[in-house]
Amino acid sequence: MSRSLVRDRTWLVAVAASLWGLSALWREPLARDYPALAIVFWEHLLLTLLVSPWLVGAVRAVWLASTRTKVSVLVIGAGSSALATTLFTAAFRLGDPITPQVLQKLQPLIALLLAALILGERLRARFAVFALPAIVGAWLLAFADPLGVSVSSAAAAGLAVGAAALWAAGTVLGRAASAELRFADITALRFGVGLLTLVVLSAVTSTPLAIGLDAAPNILLLAIFPGLLALLLYYRALGHTPASRATLAELAFPLTAALVGVVALGASLEVSQWTGFVIVLSSVVGLAVHEQRSGRPAVDTPGPAAYSLGHGGGR
Repeated sequence: MSRSLVRDRTWLVAVAASLWGLSALWREPLARDYPALAIVFWEHLLLTLLVSPWLVGAVRAVWLASTRTKVSVLVIGAGSSALATTLFTAAFRLGDPITPQVLQKLQPLIALLLAALILGERLRARFAVFALPAIVGAWLLAFADPLGVSVSSAAAAGLAVGAAALWAAGTVLGRAASAELRFADITALRFGVGLLTLVVLSAVTSTPLAIGLDAAPNILLLAIFPGLLALLLYYRALGHTPASRATLAELAFPLTAALVGVVALGASLEVSQWTGFVIVLSSVVGLAVHEQRSGRPAVDTPGPAAYSLGHGGGR
């Protein structure tokens, strides 16, 4: 195809990712008082209740889908939703409000590899014009001293990188699943499978799930904005956006997170971090504009998601 997808929605992925960046407003205070697993459990319970009208149809749809789509849904729910969010929340106990979020810089590298292996997406050389500066900028943004990382920041970084890897897999597999499932189906299954996974993890690790009533407002806000609204926009866009392009647009997440950390949570950024902020913002916006206007996009696909998966859209 001369264009990777008709009606590209890279911009909508960036909007959804910006909503994820707001999560520190509510997640960071919760992480100081409660186990990460408990926070994520109640978040998923509320999200599952909110999408419950879609669950029956979603289960029916995935039951009729291919084995690859079933596996994709399991990985998205258990890994990209339940486990990744738990690792991400735990990182707030060890790091500052910004570092766990901006370390999503590794997500594009992982997602690009997975997109090539699973979806057959082809990256033109010009993609590096946007990707490489964005990754360098995210590194500068992540650490006050980009050449000297402390043990404590590295521990938080390890949890954040684990979450980034699982979210990268979710980006690629969500694009794959969109060949057979509606965005509402994927969203409902993500939260439902995630909730079941968290129940199992709690039993295996003997982690208490009780939280105080004072936590309820933050849990509710987490579920509605960076949870349900962001995921609906994200999966709505993902079926019209190659996964490799979408994962770079997701760097809008650490941009918003940095602003929230500075403005609302009292964090501060060094000159090198502000430089990284500008570099990432320029790369994300530049990619979105280029893909909308160029006759030769930076990311090309062999066809819609269905053809990339090799089952031609049929079930």
